[in-house]
Amino acid sequence: MTVRYFAGARAAAGRSEEPASAGRSLDEIVVELTDRHGARLAAVLTVASFLVDGVTCHDRRAPLPAGATIDVLPPFAGG
Repeated sequence: MTVRYFAGARAAAGRSEEPASAGRSLDEIVVELTDRHGARLAAVLTVASFLVDGVTCHDRRAPLPAGATIDVLPPFAGG
């Protein structure tokens, strides 16, 4: 699986994308990413939206499909 970070999530993770363990749910991936990057990213992940292969994830406990791309979208400010 590939995790792609956007905006503030990219800044908190210090990268634009990275691999994640296969066969996990979104909730498990969030724990993995928090363990990997710490409190700054954890704060972003608590308010972020997630797309799995371009579709909003509604069941964060369901196993993700093999080879999925997870987009991490923090709240965006408007102007």
